[in-house]
Amino acid sequence: MIPRQILQKVKQIEIRTRGLVNDLFGGEYHSVFKGRGMTFSEVREYQPGDDIRLIDWNVTARTGSPFIKIFEEERELTVYLLVDISASGEFGSGQQLKREVGAEIAAVLGFSAIKNNDKVGLILFSDEIEKYVVPKKGKSHVLRVVRELLYTEPKKTGTSMKNALDYLLKVANRKSVIFIISDFLDQDYWSSLKVVNRKHDVIGIRLYDPAETNMPDMGLAKVEDPETGETFWVDTSSKDARNRLKKEIQIQQEKFQKDTRKIGLDMIPISTNEDFVEPLMSFFKKREKRH
Repeated sequence: MIPRQILQKVKQIEIRTRGLVNDLFGGEYHSVFKGRGMTFSEVREYQPGDDIRLIDWNVTARTGSPFIKIFEEERELTVYLLVDISASGEFGSGQQLKREVGAEIAAVLGFSAIKNNDKVGLILFSDEIEKYVVPKKGKSHVLRVVRELLYTEPKKTGTSMKNALDYLLKVANRKSVIFIISDFLDQDYWSSLKVVNRKHDVIGIRLYDPAETNMPDMGLAKVEDPETGETFWVDTSSKDARNRLKKEIQIQQEKFQKDTRKIGLDMIPISTNEDFVEPLMSFFKKREKRH
C-alpha cells in the first residue's frame, strides 16, 4: 500500500508540472525532440511550385494527371529517464534534497513527453538497477513513473552509472531520447557513456548543492561519504583547508565539463537552491537554435 503522503506528493507534482508543461515546456520539447524522420502520408494533385522530385510517377501514369507524395513527421519517440537514487542524492543544504529536485525534473520531462504522445520509460539505479518501468504512453503511466520516483527506496547506497548505462543498452533497442539525472559522483563509466551517446540522443542533468563546493565554516566537522560509509575529519575553520577543498572540486568539475564536451554530450548543471525551470528552458532554446 502506497502511503497517503506519497500520493499527495504525486498530486502536487502533477499540478505543478502540468502548469509548466502547458505554459512552457510543451512547445519547446516538441521543437527540440523531433520524430524519427518523415513517413509517407498521402498523395495529392500537383500544384505549381511543388517540388517535382516528390511526383508519384505510378499514380501520375494511372490517372493521367501529375500527383505528388505528401510526407509527415513520424513523431513518436521513446524517452528514457535514467535517475540516480543512490545515497549521495539525500543531500541538500537548502529546502530540497538533490533527489527531490531530480524527481521533479523527471516528472516535468515525463509529462512533456506524454503530452507529445511519446513513450516514457524509467530506470532507477544505485550501484544496481533498483527499478525498471517499461516505456509506455498515457497519463496514468506517467503518474506511475512519478510514484516510483518518489516511493522507491534503494536497497544499495553506492552508485554505478556503468551498470545503469549497460542495462539501458540492453533494453533500448532503437534510438531513443535519454535523460540522465544524477550528481555524476562516480567513476569508470565513460566508455559506457560514449557508447550510449553514439546510439541515442543523450542529455545529462547534473544536480549539485552549493555546500558541496563552498563548505561553510563549522569548525572541526566529521564528514561521511554517504555511499561508502567512510568518515573523515575536515577542519572547516581553516580557510586554507576550505580553499584546498574548493579548488580540488573545481578541478574535478572542469575535467568533467571538458570530458562531456569531448564526446559531444549535452550537460545541464542544476543547483538544489535554484528553480530548475530557467536552466532547462535555456538549454531547450539553445538546442533548438543549434538544430
